[in-house]
Formats: sequence, structure tokens, C-alpha cells
Amino acid sequence: MSALFSPIKLRGLTLKNRVVVSPMCQYSAEDGVPTDWHFTHINNLSLSGAAMFCIEATHVEAIGRITPGCLGLYSDAAEAALKQILASVRKHSSTAVAMQLAHAGRKASSARPWDGGQLIPVSDGGWQTVAPSALPHKEGEAAPLALDAAGLTRIREAFVEAAKRAERIGIDAIELHGAHGYLMHQFLSPISNRRTDEYGGSLQNRLRFPLEVYDAVRAAFPHDKPIGMRVSSTDWVEGGWDLAQTLEFASVLKARGIDWIDASSGGVSPLQKIPLGPGYQVQFADAIRRETGLPTIAVGMISDAKHAEEIVASGKADMIALGRGMLYDPRWGWHAAAELGGEVEAPPQYWRSQPSTQKALFGKTTFGAR
Repeated sequence: MSALFSPIKLRGLTLKNRVVVSPMCQYSAEDGVPTDWHFTHINNLSLSGAAMFCIEATHVEAIGRITPGCLGLYSDAAEAALKQILASVRKHSSTAVAMQLAHAGRKASSARPWDGGQLIPVSDGGWQTVAPSALPHKEGEAAPLALDAAGLTRIREAFVEAAKRAERIGIDAIELHGAHGYLMHQFLSPISNRRTDEYGGSLQNRLRFPLEVYDAVRAAFPHDKPIGMRVSSTDWVEGGWDLAQTLEFASVLKARGIDWIDASSGGVSPLQKIPLGPGYQVQFADAIRRETGLPTIAVGMISDAKHAEEIVASGKADMIALGRGMLYDPRWGWHAAAELGGEVEAPPQYWRSQPSTQKALFGKTTFGAR
């Protein structure tokens, strides 16, 4: 039996396999509201064969968006549009739908990647960003405003409000974005956090705000629905956030009841030096799982089915998240199941597509004609 296509239980949510569609920014929203692009994108990948699809970084306030095209869940309009998309998904797919809640902090007010991806000045339609400290992400950029007590309270409450909206539209799980140089990661890393109050300095202090956000969201989201967190396991910069600190953070989160750690890396500094290669971040998922006992998601340049199977079967991670691989092959889960002897669900409209050598790929199906 394939380990990748075995079930896993996260609180009251049972996933039929270990494949996750990673949250992937589409930069196609209008004032945070999803568009017809999101309708097509989400419905398409809900049929990938993955047991869980995670909606892209969904920002909890307008100034927390990475780009003007980024998704948000801070308005009634966004909630209504997402509810309609979810209703369509549920008609044709049993895939669990998660949502990644996020705030970009000092990496907000950026141009879309295909427009260069750089900071948009306020004078050109950008906005004033906020961060733990008034330190720009890149030399020469305008500095963010250091968050005061009122700002921290506002953002915590925005995460809570977004979690409540997520529950109202029927989201099955939440992933908090504590990685890639965005706001919670900015608090964690000594590169971006130079505060001298109770939110800066020691590791305990730097953990404080992300833990407050997690605690507030956990209290607001139904107890039987899981919450995980994506972390950058290392900054890949000397003197920055590293695996040892990640393990401490994960241990504290475990004591608070977190359901998984999605182990990514980097993003807080342009000085990072990342040794890219297939599965280059699996080592972090492995270490977190081994040292804390928490379920982990391995992510990053995993595209080969046998590689994904080996990661799960050997106990290096509990789940595999694919992003670009899913965009390139929106039926990756089907093809992996066929290769590994697994089984996936498919809508009856597609049953005739299974290869003649894979008659059990979609389970017990019948198809007649006259």
C-alpha cells in the first residue's frame, strides 16, 4: 500500500491521502475580492487528486496584502465571493479546503511579480507598510512604520475576524503564514525584529506576537477543525532565524495544540543564500517531526511521485505540499496514484479517462451506454 495515499487524521478532519495543494498567490483579486480567475483556479485544482487544497495567502487587512492583486478576507464582498466559489467546489469534489491567513508586513505594497515585484511607493499608488521595526526589507526602500500596541491589537483582531469569516464560508482548516519574510516571520527573525519592548530581543519575546495570533485564532475557530502554521525553518543568513529556534517555536506551538507545521524557509532577507535542489527543505520537516512529534508538511521542489512516496514512507514528513508542480500538472494526484498503486476520487464525468491498465484508480466505478 502506498504511504502517500494512506489517510491521516487532523482533529476532526480525515484526509484520504497525504497530498496537499500548496497555497499559491494568484495576484488576481480586486481589492482583496476573488475574481473569475480564482473560481477557475480553485475549482480546477480541487480535482487534482490531493486530499487538501489550501487557498492562497489570504490577507487579514488591506495594507497587509503583498500586492494590490492579492486575496483578502477583510470585507463582506470577499466573503460572499469566496462562499460562492466554495459552494461550487463542494458540488464536484470532496477535497478538504484550507485557507492560509496572512499579513505581509513590510513586504506589502509590492508590484505583481510579472510587473517586477518591487515596492510600490505611496506616490505611485502603494501604501505605508508596517512591521515590528522601522527597517526596510531592502536597502534604499522606504521604511515601514514600527507597530505600536494599538497596531498589534488591530492585526490580532483582524486575524480573528478573518478566521470567523473562514468558518462562515465552510473552510475546513486554517494555515497561519509565519514564513517567507511576512509579518509573523518578521517578528520571529532577529534580522527584521529590533524591538526593545516585550516583543523583541530574546527568543521568548520574538515568539510572543505570533503566539498571540495563533492563540486568538485557535480560540475563534471551531475546536474540531485543525490549524497549522507555515514557518521558514531558516533565514539562510548568518545571525538570522534558524532551525534551532524553529524547533523551540514548534515545541511551544505543540503545547498550545497546533496540528501541523508546514516547513519552508527563507524570505526575510535579500542576503539569503539558498542551496536549491529537489526536496531541499525536507530536512526541516524531518527535524521538526523527529524532535517535536508534530505532523509536518514537506514542501519545495518535490515533483516526482516516487520521491514524495519515499519522504512519507521513511517518516521524514507526514504530508507533501506541491505548488508549481500542481500548476504544471493539475492532475498530479491522479498520475501519482496510478504510478504508486493508490486510489483517488474523480467526478463521474471524468471516469472514462482512467487508463485501461488502471481500472481501480478511481475506486469502484461503472459506466454504461447503449
